Amino acid sequence: MDMLRRILEMVSRGELSVDEAERRLRVLAIEEIGELAKIDVGRELRRGVPEIILAEGKDPQLLAEIALKMLRRSGRAIISRVDWSQVEALREKVPEDTAMEVDERARIVILRRRGREKARTGGRVGILAAGTSDILVAEEARIIAEEMGCEVTTAYDVGAAGLHRLIKPLKEMVEKDVDVLVVVAGREGALPTVVAGIVDVPVIAVPTSIGYGLGEKGVSALMAMLQSCSLGVAVVNIDGGVAAGATAALIANRVAKFRGR
Repeated sequence: MDMLRRILEMVSRGELSVDEAERRLRVLAIEEIGELAKIDVGRELRRGVPEIILAEGKDPQLLAEIALKMLRRSGRAIISRVDWSQVEALREKVPEDTAMEVDERARIVILRRRGREKARTGGRVGILAAGTSDILVAEEARIIAEEMGCEVTTAYDVGAAGLHRLIKPLKEMVEKDVDVLVVVAGREGALPTVVAGIVDVPVIAVPTSIGYGLGEKGVSALMAMLQSCSLGVAVVNIDGGVAAGATAALIANRVAKFRGR
């Protein structure tokens, strides 16, 4: 951010041409780590969505190197789908001036330089999870939406098998005037259709890999959500909590930007 500001100030003073400024900004956007990784450190400035490092399948030491490079450039690193060997590798290398937040349920680690506060955009996101087995994915969505500046309201274990559990939390979210709802469900994946038939905001449906037998591992939930008869439902991939959180935050932040104008 400091480098971006310096480039803009130089352009405003006539010390740098627009073409040269564009070249420098392109250089700023990508950080290379040897021949193994290229980090899009400029993504948040360009798209409003931060670079999120997927830990799954990565060597713990390489992951730590990637995360620390991101931390140095942006003051924060978000790492998803971590395992414990990767968490320990990160703990060993995290600088003293950096807070390390580990969310065991969501399998997300956030490294944040002390003094860097979470942004507050005014966006409002509601997250519903059908069953307790769906909470892991719902928590992924919550953390990403919060890191993108949104206020998040959650309600878990409110699935279609007991609709009486849904009424109160959904009413509270409507009263809070959330801009978008993320609805997470496995098994037959009915909850997003039910919710979308009640509310007047976009619903992002997230199928989870909970379920067995025919249509196991989230396939039934995904197909049901894609076939939803309620309009206003968008669907992400199976277990796509990160994708749902980012999409919800983009919608909510856009709404917040123009709220009250």
